Amino acid sequence: MSNFLRLLTETDKHTALSEVCNNLRRGEEDERIFQVAPEIFNEVPGIPFSYWVNDSVRSRFSKCAPFENSHRNARQGLATGDDFRFVRLHWEVVGRHKWLNFAKGGSFSPFFYDLHLVVNWQENGVEIRNFVDESSGKLKSRPQNIEFFKRAGLTWPRRTTSGLSVRVLPADAVFADKGPALFVSDDDPDELLALLAITNSQAFATLLSVQLAAADAAARSYEVGLIQKNPVCEYDAKEGSRLSEMARRLWSLKRQLDTTTETSHAFLLPELLRNRLGDYNPVAIEEEIGQIQREIDSLVFDLYGFSEEDRLEDLTNKETPSTAGKKTEEKDDIELITRPEEDVLSWAVGVAFGRFDWRLANGERRPLAEPCPFAPLPAKSPGMHPDGVEVFHHHHGVLVDDEGHSHDLNRLVERVLETVDANISRDTRRWLRKDFFQFHLQRYSKSRRKAPIYWPISTFSGNYTLWLYYPLLSSQTLFTIVNDFVDPKLKSVRSDLNSLRIKSSGRSKQEEKEFETLSNLEKELADLCDMLLGIAPSYRPKHDDGVLICAAPLWSLYANKSWKMVLKDIWNQLEEGDYDWAHLALNYWPERVLQKCIEDRSLAIAHDVERLFWEEIEVPVIRRGQDTGEIRLDWQPKGLSEADTQTLIKKVIDERGLQSEFR
Repeated sequence: MSNFLRLLTETDKHTALSEVCNNLRRGEEDERIFQVAPEIFNEVPGIPFSYWVNDSVRSRFSKCAPFENSHRNARQGLATGDDFRFVRLHWEVVGRHKWLNFAKGGSFSPFFYDLHLVVNWQENGVEIRNFVDESSGKLKSRPQNIEFFKRAGLTWPRRTTSGLSVRVLPADAVFADKGPALFVSDDDPDELLALLAITNSQAFATLLSVQLAAADAAARSYEVGLIQKNPVCEYDAKEGSRLSEMARRLWSLKRQLDTTTETSHAFLLPELLRNRLGDYNPVAIEEEIGQIQREIDSLVFDLYGFSEEDRLEDLTNKETPSTAGKKTEEKDDIELITRPEEDVLSWAVGVAFGRFDWRLANGERRPLAEPCPFAPLPAKSPGMHPDGVEVFHHHHGVLVDDEGHSHDLNRLVERVLETVDANISRDTRRWLRKDFFQFHLQRYSKSRRKAPIYWPISTFSGNYTLWLYYPLLSSQTLFTIVNDFVDPKLKSVRSDLNSLRIKSSGRSKQEEKEFETLSNLEKELADLCDMLLGIAPSYRPKHDDGVLICAAPLWSLYANKSWKMVLKDIWNQLEEGDYDWAHLALNYWPERVLQKCIEDRSLAIAHDVERLFWEEIEVPVIRRGQDTGEIRLDWQPKGLSEADTQTLIKKVIDERGLQSEFR
C-alpha cells in the first residue's frame, strides 16, 4: 500500500502538510490521507494516480464499455490555419453558397449553444485544403475527419475554464479542432439526445476527472482521446427514451433563453417584448433547467451503479455541469450586461433597416414551430424579416441622423416604438448619437471578431451622421450617399447661409451663431463629399471578405476613435499585402495579387483564376518510397513565361474592370 496526501483545498499548504504528516506518523485518521495499492490504477486508461477515488467508481472503467466503438465515434475537426481569412460571424455573410456553420468551442453552455461562426467550405474546403506555407510547402491548415462534416452530432469546447459542456451539433455544420464532436450510427436523434444527457451528467464528469487526475484538473482539457475512453452506462429502451426526453426539454429551455439574443439563430424579440409571444420567465426557466439536470444526474448515477456514498463524496473536487456557472472560454467574449431598453432600441433600429419583423411584437405574425434540435440552422432567425414581405421602411441601405429627413433614423425608430406600443424612457436621438454604435459594436463582436452591421460615417465634428446597413452594401452605396444625402444637404445649408448673408450686419446674435454653425457644417459637408467621391469610384465591397475588410477603406469617415483605429490598422495591412486573399485586395492591387496567384494555388482559388495559372497533372502514387503503379491527379503552376504571365494578368484586369495603377 502507498500513502497519498491530498491538500488541494488547503490555503495554507505548508501548515496542512505538516499536520497531515504528523497524523500519518501517529496512525491517526485524516480524510486527507489515502492509502491505495498502486496496481489498482491500472483499471483506468492512462493509469493516472486517481488515489482519491474509491474502488467502486474506478471499477466503472472495466464494467462499462468505453464511448468509442464501432457504433459511436468521437473526432477532432478542422484547424483552418488562418481563422481571420476562412472564418466569419454568421451575420457577416450574405448568402451561404460557400459558408457552413462552424462549431469551434465557445462559452460554457451544456445542451444548447448557438453556432455564431461560419467557415469557408466551398467545394469541400478546396481553398483551405490548399493553404500551404510559401517557404516550406507544408500544409498550414489541418482538415481532418472531413467525412464526419455536415453530420448531426454533439460537440463541446475542447479546452475550458469550467466543466465539460456537451451540446447539440446541428446538421450541415463543420466542427473544429477546438470544438470536437460525437457521432452515432445513422445519426439517430434519440440516441444522440440520450448521450447528450449522459455526457452532461455528474457521473460522466466524475469518471472524466478520474482520467484527468489531480495534476490535470486545473487544465480542463477535454481531449477527444479522453472522451473516447470514458465509460458509457448501458440503458434500456425505456431509460433511453426518458434520457432523450429530458435532454430535448433542456435543449428547448436553453434555446428559449436565446430567443432574446439579437445575434442568435433563435432570436424572436428583445426581452421586454418577448412575453407578447407567450409566457417568458427566465427565472422559472432556469429553475426548470436545474430540476431536470438533477433528474438526469440521479438517473445516470443509477445507470452507472453509483452508490449513495459515491454520489455524496466529492470525487471531482471541481465544478460539474449542474453546479458550474456560465464561464467564458474565449478570451475576448465579454459577458454582456443586460440592458432591456437598449435591446429594444437596437431591435427598433433593425426594424427600421428591414432586418427584424415588427409584426411579431404586435401580434400580426406568429413564429414558426420550434425546430428539431439537429435540423440545419436557418439562414435567418425567426425574428428576422421574411423574404418577399413588405418592409417597415423602404431604403437603399442608408439612413441618416437628420431631423425632418424622410430617412431620418430617429424618426423611424420612434415610429417603430409607436407601432408596437413600446414605451422607452430615454431620449432616442441622443442615444443613437452618443451610445448606440458602441453598444452595437459590443453586441456584434465575438470570437475575436468585430462585425458591426450598422456603420456610422460622419462629418469631422460628428454633427451629420449617415448610417450604412452592411448587408445592403454595394459599389453604389457611396454614390447613393453623395447623390441622395450629402449633396442635397449641402445645397440646403448653402441656401440657408445665403439667406443669412443677405442680412449682413442686420443679423441678430442668434442668427450670428446660426451663421457660424452653418458655415462650419458647410465646410465639413463639402469635405465629406470630397472624401466620399475620392473613395467611391474604386470601392467594390464583397461580403465574403467580412465586415473589417469591407469597412477598412472607409476608416477615415468614422468618428468612433477605437473603431477608426481598428480599421486603419486593417487598411495598412491590406496595403502591405497581408490580406491578398481578399477580393478587395484584388480590386485595389490587382498586379500584386495576381502575381501571387501564380505561386499560391489557394490564392488562385480564392480569386477564381486557378485555371489560368495552374494545370491538373497526373502524379504517380508513392508509398514507403516505392512507386505503386497508381496515378493520382494533382495541380502545379503552368510555368508561363514572363510575357505570357503579364498578358494573362492584363486580361483579368481588363475583364473585371480593375484599376491596375490604383494606389
